[in-house]
Amino acid sequence: MTKTLYLLVPLAPLAGALLAGLCGEMIGRVWTHRITIFGVLISFLVSVLVLGDVLNGNSWTGSIYTWATIGDTRLEIGFLIDRLTALMMVVVTFVSLMVHVYTIGYMAEDPGYQRFFAYISLFTFSMLMLVMANNFLQLFFGWEAVGLVSYLLIGFWYTRPSAIYANLKAFLVNRVGDFGFLLGIGLILATFGTLDYAAVFSQASSWGERSLELIPGHSWHLLTVICILLFIGAMGKSAQFPLHVWLPDSMEGPTPISALIHAATMVTAGIFMVARMSSLFELSETARSVVLVIGAITSLAMGLVALTQFDIKRVVAYSTLSQLGYMTVALGASAYSAAMFHLMTHAFFKAVLFLAAGSVIIAMHHEQDMRRMGGLKKFMPWTYWTLLVGAIASAGIPPLAGFYSKDAIIEAARLSQTPGATFAYLCVLACVFVTATYTFRLVFMAFHGEPRFDEAHPPHESPAVVTVPLVLLAIPSVAAGWLVGYVVFGDFFLENLYRAQNTDYHGLWSYTLHGMTALPFWLAGAGIATAWFLYIKNTHIPKKIAIAFGPLYALVERKYGFDELYARVFALGAQVVGTGLWKGGDQRAIDGVVVNGSARLVGWFSGVVRLMQNGLVYWYAFMMIFGVCAIYALVKFRVFGA
Repeated sequence: MTKTLYLLVPLAPLAGALLAGLCGEMIGRVWTHRITIFGVLISFLVSVLVLGDVLNGNSWTGSIYTWATIGDTRLEIGFLIDRLTALMMVVVTFVSLMVHVYTIGYMAEDPGYQRFFAYISLFTFSMLMLVMANNFLQLFFGWEAVGLVSYLLIGFWYTRPSAIYANLKAFLVNRVGDFGFLLGIGLILATFGTLDYAAVFSQASSWGERSLELIPGHSWHLLTVICILLFIGAMGKSAQFPLHVWLPDSMEGPTPISALIHAATMVTAGIFMVARMSSLFELSETARSVVLVIGAITSLAMGLVALTQFDIKRVVAYSTLSQLGYMTVALGASAYSAAMFHLMTHAFFKAVLFLAAGSVIIAMHHEQDMRRMGGLKKFMPWTYWTLLVGAIASAGIPPLAGFYSKDAIIEAARLSQTPGATFAYLCVLACVFVTATYTFRLVFMAFHGEPRFDEAHPPHESPAVVTVPLVLLAIPSVAAGWLVGYVVFGDFFLENLYRAQNTDYHGLWSYTLHGMTALPFWLAGAGIATAWFLYIKNTHIPKKIAIAFGPLYALVERKYGFDELYARVFALGAQVVGTGLWKGGDQRAIDGVVVNGSARLVGWFSGVVRLMQNGLVYWYAFMMIFGVCAIYALVKFRVFGA
């Protein structure tokens, strides 16, 4: 395929974003969504063509534009089109297309309609530039661009203080991760003398035993430092513990962007980046161990928090954190293809869950507390059945997609020899039960039982522009997992990703039957049964459990105190430092001493001079005579001294 078609994939959404952003008021709402949807549709169709072309063996990498040359280093815009890239392109553009269509119904009455479409198209462009990059410079451009646009989208309703707090929180936490990411890229440039992927990967093995001294007298494995710095960036973007705190608060943005951020774009950027760098991470067992343990902690800890939440969007948000932990565990276990496969299946079923939650919010007149829902199944059948598909997939029940990708990750963790693998395996295994419980807790509380809303204003099913994307996303949520043999255990990623997981695969049917006899399947079933028992049959028990666990439940409900810790230590600490610099540095030192002090010194000196400049002639004559005498005495003194 030609460069023109490759360029069309990111530039079509960019063109739509520019037209919607600059001309939205002139062209009106209808043409705004038509133009942006058409741009993303073109991008999706071309991405499908690119995937087909790549599957026929036609990978491509090369420079599109040279931005600058510094010595022997060329800073370029270029594309790497292989199977990993093509898969991400299709997933990103398809989910983005569904979100664009859904937005027509969800944002119909919002005064920022055109601005929102401009932002989500720009977000799509940014993510595509990231996944299509063939060098670290362009990767960093896309990395920062998705961070910037997410800041704009999370704070889209900028009149809400909570939205402004949330987007600032997301921006600052991501800056922490991005600082490490930038240091990693800088160290790559200093080490390899290039930012091109292919050149770095080809040289990496020759640097496998090199070390450097960050602290004099303490030697560090060079590639370990590089990989950990890169992973710090991934921890920020993909919201891994302890840089996870921004993602739940991103719910302050409109639901469509919650789906786009959580399903296919920003949070998957870190997973994609580590998978792309698999040839580097495979040279550092220490780095992989860090990745494995961080992912395990994130998966289980965030899943437990989801059990305590009542905001329907926050339950799904903490589900995203937990599922991202699964993917990170797969990366640490060297099961890169399993991580990418779960990224794909998760994109579909998580988009369904978020968009279905948004449909509920529309029907409930923007009520998000599940304690004020119940019995919605008969009012919203399309939303219910599509959300149920997403819930079953998320819980890992065959034959839906989530079962196959989760099972591959759990098996990879069990077989991994990376330090920390046993801990990770136990965490993801326990998380199967937790995931099924909180997912069906949402289903039962919102859609089953007695109605807990005002029946004088009953909810109603959402319009077709909302339900059609739900149906279209539910289809791959069911069927995408059936590709597990080709994507995870086959040769789909053979030339793109390192593969170390078990390849003992004997067909989809055998894999499914084996999975249904394994512990994860029964844990998922137990989780669903537990949710049914607690939230359908015995709705009074959850409150008793919360009271019984007391401080432990409160700790989990408060997200382990990380929000308060960061607010008090870092935010309040920065405020105290800033106040100290303002009061002590600016007001007292600069204004008080330098500015006002110099003024007072000049005033005092002027007062002294003024005593001699009094306008009296005899005083001036006296001073002249005194001066002559003083000069004479000085001369005589020097003469005598000589």
